[in-house]
Amino acid sequence: MSVETFKEFVDRFEKGHNYREPLGFGICRVEIGRKSNKVLSVTYPVLNWKGESKGSFATLKNASSHASEIHKSENEEIFEINQTFLDEAFKIYTPFMSESLSDKSKHKNIQVLLTIKALMNKKCAKGKKISYHFCVIYNDKPCETVQSSYMKLLALSLGKAPLRSLCLDGIFGLLSNVAWSGNVPYELDWLRENEIELKLKGEFPAIDFVDKFPRYLMQVIPQHDNIRLLDTAKTRFGAYLGSGGYTQMPGASYVNFNAGAMGACMNEGRISSSVIIGEGSDVGGGASILGVLSGGNSDPISIGKNCLLGVNSCTGISLGDACIVDGGIAVLAGTIFKISQEEAQKIAEINPGFEIKDNGLYKGRELSAKNGIHFRQDSKTGQMIAFRSNRKIELNTALH
Repeated sequence: MSVETFKEFVDRFEKGHNYREPLGFGICRVEIGRKSNKVLSVTYPVLNWKGESKGSFATLKNASSHASEIHKSENEEIFEINQTFLDEAFKIYTPFMSESLSDKSKHKNIQVLLTIKALMNKKCAKGKKISYHFCVIYNDKPCETVQSSYMKLLALSLGKAPLRSLCLDGIFGLLSNVAWSGNVPYELDWLRENEIELKLKGEFPAIDFVDKFPRYLMQVIPQHDNIRLLDTAKTRFGAYLGSGGYTQMPGASYVNFNAGAMGACMNEGRISSSVIIGEGSDVGGGASILGVLSGGNSDPISIGKNCLLGVNSCTGISLGDACIVDGGIAVLAGTIFKISQEEAQKIAEINPGFEIKDNGLYKGRELSAKNGIHFRQDSKTGQMIAFRSNRKIELNTALH
């Protein structure tokens, strides 16, 4: 096969009557618990998303006809890779094999198959089974498998899919709660059953945490050299850390899955699930932003560019650009803020459609997503007040 015949093969494949455009696809390493036979963890060394690597999709989908089908629906397909799958794929990849063997930076999907070929006959660690799967997502519907769940989380963390753009319904029911020791997941029931032997032999694993989700750094290499994470426990897989300049300090900081920052940002607080932070913003120590996983809040919160959330503040509404929340206060949807007529006029000048009230009283939800507002509590009266922010928020360029 030549490069031209490979292109002809891909063209015929895409014109076939059964062809469906994938949302994403990839080959993954799957760790399976021996006791429950459940998938404990999935790792994709390469993720192909929305139109990427069409030739590889044609090649791998063609090879999947020789593999064991694990799951198939209108939305997802999973096949277990075997030697025949590899042989069929390598045949079609013939024009690129020489270059792939001489340069590991070329043809990433071929590199995955070459590595699997070398690993397939190796024994795996005690207490688990290892398998390699080819997974395809066609439609963005509720997750049906652990493999598709991990693929979507990786797409979010790599920025291939924007935050809040993917359906993650069902993910908690699919992922198993496991004990993680480094990057190795252990089935909890297996640990309980073998506890005596493991401890007496000195082989009981050092358990770092127990959760359904791995940590961000267990699955993702930061895409930019100036992204800094000073504590691996503070970022969950499925978070997105922007286009560079993000700094996350230890302590009370945290970023949940399907949440994160769009660019340079200082984070010393808690960014809950589905929260998006604009570039240039500073989340102060212990500051919390409400998420959507529990507590009844169903409206995802966005924080605009160049905002400052003061130490130990709580934000339950979206903020526009250049907003400030003073330390220690809660800005919630139902919180009443007093705004003078003069300050309300200033706010209206930069927020078209802002309604100035005669009584000067505004609920937090009425100020949601408005630009240039400073939220504060009057230290003399205790009244919650707001006014046009006159302070420019700038990050320390030496840090970002």
